[in-house]
Amino acid sequence: MADESLEVRTSKQAGYVLSPEGKQLKIPDGWDLLPPGDAALSRRIKKDGPSWTVKEPKGRKLFSRGIWAPAHRIIALREILVTEREDPSYQKKLDAGRARRGKEQERYVLEFTSAVQHFLDFAFQYDELEDQMAKLVAEHAVPVGSGTVARTQRIPIEQRAESAVIAWMRHQTTAYDDMSIPREKGKRREVRRMLAQRSRNLLDKYRKGFEIDLSSCPLSKALSSK
Repeated sequence: MADESLEVRTSKQAGYVLSPEGKQLKIPDGWDLLPPGDAALSRRIKKDGPSWTVKEPKGRKLFSRGIWAPAHRIIALREILVTEREDPSYQKKLDAGRARRGKEQERYVLEFTSAVQHFLDFAFQYDELEDQMAKLVAEHAVPVGSGTVARTQRIPIEQRAESAVIAWMRHQTTAYDDMSIPREKGKRREVRRMLAQRSRNLLDKYRKGFEIDLSSCPLSKALSSK
């Protein structure tokens, strides 16, 4: 088991972790815990040999608590990285990578904002509201590390834009955040589907150019408050 690379959970018993199946695993002698925070070192540790990545669930999310691996390997790889990082070319490489990712992010912001506008497709009299909403949805959804649907690559950007709009409206134009939803299986999903349909019905009014009382419309009020 110690020769494997596993994703484990924290255990209440000192010197142990929990396997994916929930079994107690004794941490091998000579292993140490590499704390989270150094992504480059963590990648090398996991790539270079056996290791146990510790994840702790909180709600629906998993949080890293570090990596168990042979102590000698952690020390050796850390020393290699220190040497590399002292080389001036390393900083140049980092700067070039940041610049490249920055440009990629700028392009994605524009691409995603355009996809949101295409999904909204408001009638011409609501063009300004469409532009404002697309900008706000994109600002919320596309930042790196936001964890929103806009950051996934598993579905087309058109679907990402639609999901991001509906999610934004759920929090900005409905009482979802203050709802007391029973802890029953599927109940929260049911409520979200209901609110999503309401949001789609409201968007249709803007698409079809209906006369809307902007002073009382939840969407208009949400946009005017920004």
